[in-house]
Amino acid sequence: MDRNVLRYHLEHNIPTIGTRIQSTWPMVIEVAGATGQYDYIEFSAEYAPYDNYDLENMARAAEVHQMGSMIKVDYQNRFYVAQKAVVSGFQAVLFCDHRTAEAVADTLDKLTPESPEYGGHMGFVNRRWISNRMSMNQEEYLKMASEPVKAFMIEKEEAVRNIDEICSVPGVDMIQFGPNDYCMSLGLDPAENRTMLRDVEARLIETAMKHGVAPRAEMNTVDDMKFYLELGVRHFNIGMQLRVLGNFWSEQGEAANELLRNVGLK
Repeated sequence: MDRNVLRYHLEHNIPTIGTRIQSTWPMVIEVAGATGQYDYIEFSAEYAPYDNYDLENMARAAEVHQMGSMIKVDYQNRFYVAQKAVVSGFQAVLFCDHRTAEAVADTLDKLTPESPEYGGHMGFVNRRWISNRMSMNQEEYLKMASEPVKAFMIEKEEAVRNIDEICSVPGVDMIQFGPNDYCMSLGLDPAENRTMLRDVEARLIETAMKHGVAPRAEMNTVDDMKFYLELGVRHFNIGMQLRVLGNFWSEQGEAANELLRNVGLK
């Protein structure tokens, strides 16, 4: 594997389907990859424990199945984790909690190579990158180091207000709406404001596409996919590891206990 899968799909206007995991066990990634149905996996590092060795092993597992890899990072330590992730082989970073175009530009600066051509502040980091490409000339390194896809959650009321400015920042590749955080920032209950949330998300998607930024939609199942396709969305994230397991355990456990009660064994 010698290319950034997500970058290639974005540049060639090819749809993508990803899935979200919260476990660092590489076998989980390989199970998803073995289905042959996913273009990339997203590791939700914001919600999970991990170390630098995990990042390398997870990237390797994705590469075995020709999948890309994305990491979702916390806001507070985003510079450190994002750099460690991309130099370990992750091909995309999803940043959360940004509110202004200035904050977005600052984040992008820290993950952009420091050279006259690119103008960022990331140096020559000699780690594994994609497929353990540690040794290369400077021109090759700069091209590779500039390729990780940068995605941003639009999940705060302030970020929604600033969406035009955020999508105007050079280097923003993708955005995704975060309805729960958005409602929290307004003091609202998501369950009571579903129609409003759909309207806000539709507006964000339209704005992103106007600026040439790819919107991504997150879904629990494919049932919502038609709604997003009609809005022009072509990048999807389906399912979250712990939610999938929780739903299965709840539904099947309830059914098993109900059967035991029906036959008088419980």
